[in-house]
Amino acid sequence: MKLSTFILSVLITTLSFAQTTISGKVTDTKNQPVIGANVYLDGTYDGATTNDNGEFLFKTTETGTQLLTISYLSYETKTIAGDVSTLNNLQIKLREDVNALDTVVISAGTFEANDNSKVSVLKPLDVVTTASAVGDFVGALQTLPGTSTVAEDGRLFVRGGDANETQIFIDGIRVFTPYSPTANNIPTRGRYSPFLFDGITFSTGGYSAEFGNALSSVLLLNTIDEPDQEKTDIGIMSVGGSLGHTEKWKNTSLSVNASYINLAPYIALYPDRNDWKKPYEGAQGEAVFRQKFETGMLKFYAAFDTSNFDLIQDDINNANGTRFKLNNRNFYTNVSYQGILGNNWSVQSGLSYTIARTDVGFNDALSVDDSENSAHAKFKLKKRFNSRFKLSFGLEHFTTKFDEAIQSDSFTGSYGFSNNNSAAFVESDIIFNKNLALKVGVRADNYELSNEFNIAPRASIAYKTSTNGQLSLAYGDFYQNANNGILKFNSEVQTQNTKHYILNYQYVNDGRLFRAELYHKDYNNLVKFDTEFEGFNSVFDNSGSGFAQGLDVFWRDNKSIKNTDYWISYSYLDTERDYRNYPIQAQPNFANTHNFSAVAKYWIDDWKSQVGFSYNYASGRPYTNPNTNEFLGEKTKSFNSVSLNWAYLISPQKILYASVNNIFAFKNINGYQYANTPDANGNFARRSLQPAADQFFFIGFFWTISEDGTDNQLDNL
Repeated sequence: MKLSTFILSVLITTLSFAQTTISGKVTDTKNQPVIGANVYLDGTYDGATTNDNGEFLFKTTETGTQLLTISYLSYETKTIAGDVSTLNNLQIKLREDVNALDTVVISAGTFEANDNSKVSVLKPLDVVTTASAVGDFVGALQTLPGTSTVAEDGRLFVRGGDANETQIFIDGIRVFTPYSPTANNIPTRGRYSPFLFDGITFSTGGYSAEFGNALSSVLLLNTIDEPDQEKTDIGIMSVGGSLGHTEKWKNTSLSVNASYINLAPYIALYPDRNDWKKPYEGAQGEAVFRQKFETGMLKFYAAFDTSNFDLIQDDINNANGTRFKLNNRNFYTNVSYQGILGNNWSVQSGLSYTIARTDVGFNDALSVDDSENSAHAKFKLKKRFNSRFKLSFGLEHFTTKFDEAIQSDSFTGSYGFSNNNSAAFVESDIIFNKNLALKVGVRADNYELSNEFNIAPRASIAYKTSTNGQLSLAYGDFYQNANNGILKFNSEVQTQNTKHYILNYQYVNDGRLFRAELYHKDYNNLVKFDTEFEGFNSVFDNSGSGFAQGLDVFWRDNKSIKNTDYWISYSYLDTERDYRNYPIQAQPNFANTHNFSAVAKYWIDDWKSQVGFSYNYASGRPYTNPNTNEFLGEKTKSFNSVSLNWAYLISPQKILYASVNNIFAFKNINGYQYANTPDANGNFARRSLQPAADQFFFIGFFWTISEDGTDNQLDNL
């Protein structure tokens, strides 16, 4: 008995000597104790939890080099390797997990419309269910602050910049001809339907060094990565029809979409102010092929469209009016690849090609035929060193060949240019902690025609001021070629330049989002000429300049009112510029001082319906009255429009949809045309430039045939 007691005592003593004590204290970067953190030796059951003072202590029988792991929710997991004999009295600091949802995000100048974004101002669904948009993503974006209402044009005018200052990209690759050509005083539409896109980033300024040759804004459209199921979409509309289909295999999918529009029946029922010899007719088709690999995805996107019309518009200087005929064919394709290379490297590359042909006839006496062939190649690498530091860099090349042939009874001529621009960019994302982040980059562009090499620095910083609020600052230098209308006559004008300064505040909390943004832009090297319009006899130079500054405010709320989602935006714009043939610096005729939009959507369960409302207001735009001596000295009356839409679910996969734009038929005026010569009293007569129609009605029936029997086209309306 005494012997057994002695042996047991020896064993206990031996075991106690074989155990090692591991101890320490866990704090955050502010030296505050982290309570409840898990501390353990990897691959063992030995460990402990920190107490109220952040301290831990446990014993282990493990020997030699071991891995000590310290983890806690919302903090980065930390590991310490060392001999167990050294793992005592440790002082351990945990850093906040910057991948958490409440981490600060760079938001200055950028609006996200993406279901996967931490902070989305819009959702992809909003792009096509906004009453005033009529299914056009550009129309939906015009309800955001920073845009100006130029109803007769239809393109994006952003923060005092003209429409040519905004560039559009699909899957990161440039689109050279994003809008369909049209006649004067008839708004254009974006060429690409929202059917194949699931993410949009709209940057109104201060955007990434990855994007160049844009003075004011970039719009990034991302095609769907992975369709959820096979389906067929059928649309029968008052203006035409559409058909779409998605086929899905194991690692491959194909989506196609086609539409046909013919306004002849609509014009017959609702004649407008134009004399249509042939109402608008257009066909459009798109396709996305996706191949998923183990470490990446290859996409092939292609889109074509063709349109034509023939009309006579009133002209105060021609009793018979002005006849305008147009025929356009456009083809765009791109191929892109995104993938993981290993060791935290990733790659993004792509190539696009555009073929555009436009034939225009004026009064059967003048014809203008334009031809454009453009391409963009891009290669980008990204290295993720850790969750706090990422570096990206890349190269890209743009090429454009533009030709124009003009023929009349007395004149035949041809103009054009070939242009090649190359660029390199590098940019880093630095997240110091959950409250502070920095993006800094630089872009270098070589412009062949003007023989220039420009360096453009960009920087954005964001600081989290509270749980739900943050401040952002951004600065950027931006350059851009002159547009085709100038380069075809003079290809040696220099690039134009802007500098952006932005201060942004953003508050996000439980379905509510508020943004306020102050900005200032300086314009330099703007192109000027000395004739009424650009021409072969014009003298061009880069002596133009200007500024734009203002305030943008946005509020969205989908929680306060049951079944209701709404947003309100307001923009104040103060801008003047001296460019083109302006004799002085003045507010340009495309700029509104005040813009206001209100959009609301309400779901009615009993009616199985979604009702939408949009109101758009814009203060008057400047115009020149030749009866006075003041250039752009008068303004049109304010623009007002109220639009309604209604989507009724006949069944889970059948929708009846109707919309009315400008339901109250406000008599909006886009400007004035004046007579070329004065009357007997020395006054120049004028006529108002009104929209072709005060209202537009649309009715459609949409049917989806899908595997689950519930998918529908509500997100495509």
